[in-house]
Amino acid sequence: MVKRNVVGAHYGLRDWIAQRATAVYMVLYSVAFVLVALFTPSEQLSLRAVLSGSCMRFLTLLFFLTLCYHAWIGVRDIFMDYVKPLGLRLTLHVAAILLLIGYAAWAAKILLLLGA
Repeated sequence: MVKRNVVGAHYGLRDWIAQRATAVYMVLYSVAFVLVALFTPSEQLSLRAVLSGSCMRFLTLLFFLTLCYHAWIGVRDIFMDYVKPLGLRLTLHVAAILLLIGYAAWAAKILLLLGA
């Protein structure tokens, strides 16, 4: 029996599945959002009217969180593949994380204000 020597971080398949799952959710949400917008009477067609229900606001927040996680996986992999200096790569990772957390918080704040 030959024992394989596996090296690396062991997150490839998990991240691949996570990125596909987040993409599926984003597509389903986008289709649902377009359908809601198409079938909402034109005089009520505003973002506040579409997001008036707490369920839709929750699904929208989940959309933005999955979008940020999806982007993080992609950007992190690009940095790990193409940015070789460790200090620069770490700096870019931290900057990307801070930006994505900021974007998620901004989306949450907007959704909270729309619900008020």
